[in-house]
Amino acid sequence: MALLNERKILDCEKKSGGKGHVLIEPLLGEKERAGQCGLYAKVILEPGCSLGHHFHHGESETYYILAGQGTYNDNGKNIPVKAGDVTFCPDGEGHSLENTEKAGNLIFMALIIKNKN
Repeated sequence: MALLNERKILDCEKKSGGKGHVLIEPLLGEKERAGQCGLYAKVILEPGCSLGHHFHHGESETYYILAGQGTYNDNGKNIPVKAGDVTFCPDGEGHSLENTEKAGNLIFMALIIKNKN
């Protein structure tokens, strides 16, 4: 068992064309993902910030909402999300997520799984 305590938080401005900035804390490095997983991270959206609409090609992405509330855009359909909700964006489709709260962060886990070739 390896304990992976050394992690860096990435501050990404206007990620995928979104508003404000997104804080991304990758939990596994490239070595641990072993080419099977594109991303496994904790993500924080502060009030008014968003992860812009983007598409997945050759992979899928799942969000597990840990805290806060927001609006998930599933291919143009807006869906309210809150702690405990899970979203799934399959290969070839697009999504976005916005923190619509006036106070409090929207915190979620992001998991990108690559398709088998």
